[in-house]
Formats: sequence, C-alpha cells, structure tokens
Amino acid sequence: MIDLSTRDIKFLQGVGPQRAAVLNKELGICSFKNLLYYFPYKYVDRSRLYLIREIDGNMPYIQLRGRILSFETFGEGRQRRLVGHFTDGTGVIDLVWFQGLKYIEGKYKANEEYIVFGKPTVFSGRINVAHPDIDPAADLKLSEMGLEPYYNTTEKMKRHSLNSHAVQKLMKNLFALLKEDAFDETLSPSLVAAYHLMPLTDALHNIHFPRNPEFLRKARYRLKFEELFYVQLNILRYTKERRNKFRGLVFGRVGEIFNTFYSKNLPFELTGAQKRVIKEMRQDMRSGRQMNRLLQGDVGSGKTLVALMTMLIALDNGYQACMMAPTEILATQHYETITRFLAGMDVRVELLTGSIKGKRRETVLRDLLTGDVHILIGTHAVIEDTVGFSSLGLVVIDEQHRFGVAQRAKLWAKNVSPPHVLVMTATPIPRTLAMTLYGDLDVSVIDELPPGRKPIQTVHQFDNRRASMYAFMRKQIQEGRQVYVVYPLIQESEKMDIKNLEDGYLHICEAFPEYKVSKVHGKMKPAEKDEEMQRFLRNETQIMVATTVIEVGVNVPNASVMVIENAERFGLSQLHQLRGRVGRGADQSYCILVTGYKLTEDTRKRIEIMVQTNDGFEIAEADLKLRGPGDLEGTQQSGVAFDLKVADIAKDGQLLQYVRDIAERLLDSDPNGERPENAIVWRQLRELRKKNVNWSVIS
Repeated sequence: MIDLSTRDIKFLQGVGPQRAAVLNKELGICSFKNLLYYFPYKYVDRSRLYLIREIDGNMPYIQLRGRILSFETFGEGRQRRLVGHFTDGTGVIDLVWFQGLKYIEGKYKANEEYIVFGKPTVFSGRINVAHPDIDPAADLKLSEMGLEPYYNTTEKMKRHSLNSHAVQKLMKNLFALLKEDAFDETLSPSLVAAYHLMPLTDALHNIHFPRNPEFLRKARYRLKFEELFYVQLNILRYTKERRNKFRGLVFGRVGEIFNTFYSKNLPFELTGAQKRVIKEMRQDMRSGRQMNRLLQGDVGSGKTLVALMTMLIALDNGYQACMMAPTEILATQHYETITRFLAGMDVRVELLTGSIKGKRRETVLRDLLTGDVHILIGTHAVIEDTVGFSSLGLVVIDEQHRFGVAQRAKLWAKNVSPPHVLVMTATPIPRTLAMTLYGDLDVSVIDELPPGRKPIQTVHQFDNRRASMYAFMRKQIQEGRQVYVVYPLIQESEKMDIKNLEDGYLHICEAFPEYKVSKVHGKMKPAEKDEEMQRFLRNETQIMVATTVIEVGVNVPNASVMVIENAERFGLSQLHQLRGRVGRGADQSYCILVTGYKLTEDTRKRIEIMVQTNDGFEIAEADLKLRGPGDLEGTQQSGVAFDLKVADIAKDGQLLQYVRDIAERLLDSDPNGERPENAIVWRQLRELRKKNVNWSVIS
C-alpha cells in the first residue's frame, strides 16, 4: 500500500507543481494524506432534478436539465456581465456570470443539453443563478450524484481553477488511485467493535462521497470519536505521568499569617463560593501531590483575594509565592491591591516588571534568594534566568491563555520540587472547552459575586442617536461618576485605530467641554499610559477614551458607564471583559453598545445576548456556539494536542465527555501501553504527538 503521508501531492493526477504550491501555501496540503483528511464543510443533495416551473428564489440549491437558448452581454468594464437564457421546456431562467466571460462563451454552446446546478435568486422579477456549475448532460448519471461534497477554498485557489468542484475531482482521483485498498486502522479492533464504529476505510470514503445521509452520519461520528478520543487520551496520559513523577510539597498547616489576615485584614465577608474554592486548594496542597488547579471566576468575583489567601498558606509553611500577570499594568494593579490587603502585616511583597531596573531590581533579586521577599508579583520578567528563589512553593498565573506551556515550565524549574500551580482566568470557559484546553488541571469556579454588587444594565444604541446617550453620560458625571469610551482595535491597521481613537477623543472633548478627558492606547509608553490611568483613578479626568488596552488592569470603582463604540467589531468574550471594567462599586452601572444599523445575523445575536445576561458562563457558551472554538487559543500555547478537522467542541460536548471516560478506562487498565490489543492506539498517539505539542518539556 502507498504511504500516503510521504507521497507528495504534486504527483496526484490533476495537481502538478504549480497547483501543489498553491495547495501547500493556502491549505497546508503537501501529501496525499493531507488531502485525504481535508474534509467537506457541507453536502448538497444532487439526487433529483427540478423543473423550472417548480423553483423560486427561496430554495437553497437546485439542479436542472435543459439547454441554453442564447447569450447576451450587459454593462461595461467592471459592471459587465454575461447572461445565458436557459430553458427546460417548462420555463426560462437566466444564468449569470460576472467573471471569466470569454471562457464561458467559448466553453458552453447554445442548444446543447446541460445539467445546471446552483442557488436561485430573484432579480428584476426574473429567476437567475449566478456562476452555476454546468456539466454536459451525457457525462452525468443522476443515480451517481447523491450528496455532493463542498470544500472550503480561497480566492487564490479559485484564481488557479481550484474551486470546490476541482478539489472534488482531485479527491476522486485519489480514491481511484487507491482503488479498494484499505487504510491502516487507527483505533484498536476492540474499540471499533465495542462502540459500534464504522471502520476507517469506510469512514473516509463516506465523509467525502457518502452513499446516503445515514452513511455520512456514521462516517462523521467515527472520525469525531477518533479525534476527541486522542485529544483526551493525550491529556489524561500526561496528567497521570506528571502526578506519578512529581510529589507535591506538603503544606500541612494554616498558621499565624493566614489567621492574622483572616481575623484583622479581611476587608469583607467571603462569599460561599470563595470559601469553597479555598477549601479545595487547601485539600490539594496538603495531599502530597502537586496542585495544578484552574480558578475560573467572572470579572469582580474576588479571584485576587482567593489567590492571596492561598499564597498566605504557602508562607505559613515556610515557602515563597509568586504571581505572574500578562501585562505590566495588570501586574502593578495586583501589587497595589495585595499590598493594600496586607497593610500592617509583616509580609514583604515586591514587584518585578521590565521597567524596574538598577538598584531596586538588584535588591529584589538578592532578597528573593535570601527569602526576605515573601511574595513576588510580576510580568514574564519573573521567569528570566536571573530570577531565583530561596524556596518557591506556589505559583499563581493570571490570564493563563496569554502564557505558553514553556513559560509555565520555567516557573516550575525555580525550585527542586515543582511548586503548586494556580491558574486564574476571568474569561469564563465552557465546560467542554475547559476539558480540552485545560484538561490536565482540576477546576474550581467562583460563581457568586460579592454582596452589594448590582448587575450591570446593558443597552444597545444605534450610532445616529448620540444626543440622548450624551445626555445620559453627562447626568452620570454630574452625579459624581466617571465614563469609559472604548474604540475597537484592529491589529491589521493600528494606524487607523489610533486615528479612530484620536478622532473620537477630539469629538468627546468637543461634546463635553466642561469635563476633562483622558486618552489611552497601546502605542503609548507604559509610563504615559500609567499616568493617564492614575489621573482617571484619582477622578482628575471624568471620561477615559481608550482602545481595548483597558480590557484588563484598570480597577476604578467610581466608573459607572462603559460606552463601546463599533460594538459589532468585538467578540462576545471581549465585550463581556470590557463591560466588567464598570460595576465595581456599589452604584448602578451601565454598558452602552453602539453599532450601526446594518448588522449581520451573528452580530445581532451577540448584541442580544449581551443585553439579556451578565452571566459570564452563559455568554461563554453562546460565544463558543456562535464562533466555534477557533484555534482553541492557539494549540501550541494551550496544550490542545491535535488539530480538530471534523469534531466541534461547541456541538460535540456530550461525545467529548463520553470519549474522555473511555480514554480514562483504557489508561486505568493499561497505563503503560503493554497490552497487545492496545498497540494500535499507543502507536497512533505517538504518531500524533510527533508533530504537535511536546509535553516532555514539563513532564
């Protein structure tokens, strides 16, 4: 049998060097195997013919048999279009082309019989089909069409005549070359039999060219099962290996430091959720195994306080603690918050960021080594080789998705025995996604806001009704409150963003001449940003105009209004994060989502969800369903071991849990892969791991 993974795609009939280069660059298809695993995104039933008299402009796709009566050309230049008048004897429709007009006129002839396939629409009272698929009627047999696969293609591919139809032909050439050869099975016979899975050979044939909808369903199920099974098996195997390899530091006591803080410095009564998660962490840290726990909590739920109390347990047991944040602003915010919490206590907290230099830096580094610094808070600067600890016992990582696996590993190496690890995120993660992104971590959730917090009221405002919005903002400022106005950031065009922000800043200054306005964006120097934020915090400015740089790291309890301009440009999770900048005090807070009138269906849904709920987990679930998991935060960073080509984390949550249980049972019964019946599984896992995340850096 041909080794599909090593056979260059250029040697497949219909490809050649030029098309191979395009397939490689656009889709990453280099080998026969890459093409085989490039799955269709949809299927269209081409098993029946319609009559023109039966169709209307609301039907998805139709297939007709008939002839072109004549061609006509309309318009000039870019507006030029070719129209073919097509009939099957029951009526006439127009076939329309806007590109490749000469090619079309040369290829298709009047009064010859064709099969036409496409989506009908109505224009000027006539039904037309734009850029239809056309084949000579004699070349196609209706019974062979069935469900036709459609493949995603790019504009560059289309310019090289590699549209979906062409990819389908390449796939047919590949299957013709392989004939009836069976593909090497990637799941053990016992798994295929026990869970009634379609064999791999049948699944691959039917994912591309399904015999009928039922065969397609079984093929997709088999391939989804396999993808999710190996993702979960890899995570579970890694977790078990790590736990067997590393013994955790034993924090056996809760002592004077923790109890003093609890009795004298705790600023308010802990919520039930905060007490529960502290108890879960306490159990981990005295169990004799290394804690690796994800702490999820919505914006303002009190994660920082929980992290601090966990760090105090480390101090009570003679160890140091460290907190790492993704930005200097957020690290400084944590430092100020924790220093304020610990006022009057004999606990030394230091800050280490890129801007801390000279003697102050030297002092911090020296006193970390002697143990005189108890808690270090910083950015990625804390993982530099020059930073050492006397006895690091606990690492807290804020907003984990901004740090890579290798960065986490560097912190582990700061002690002979790896420290306990607490990962925090203010981005609520749906359970199915958490099982994949953070499957190696135990999960704690703070699902309760501190008492006295009022839900933020969110409204949708069209951008042509600014007068009433400005009147509302002015009223809030007159009552002593402050306002954020946020403009979107588009990475591709930072200059344009700054211009948008500058224009917005000038507009706000003109609209509110009686108030002072701050301006913050990512191009400013850290010291400048910090000064502007401090002015806003001190209420020296009443309005802050900013880009999304304020998404994390600003805590201004007096700010009660968040205006998000061009809200349609933001994803749900980012809208939720920005909204979380207000609602931090006892006063009622508001979020105003400003958009234009023309919105896509998805955008309307996003805005509606934001208006309806403040629940971060509900929003995260909706976001996952609307957008899909994307690249799952970037596979190399998050620890998702393999690309998902057919499974959907948002829609296949039930299957994900099912295969996780199966993977766990297999690991329990055969932890070292010694049983002959599991040989295929362990071989396939090794193959997949060769080209993906290398967990050995931390295991």
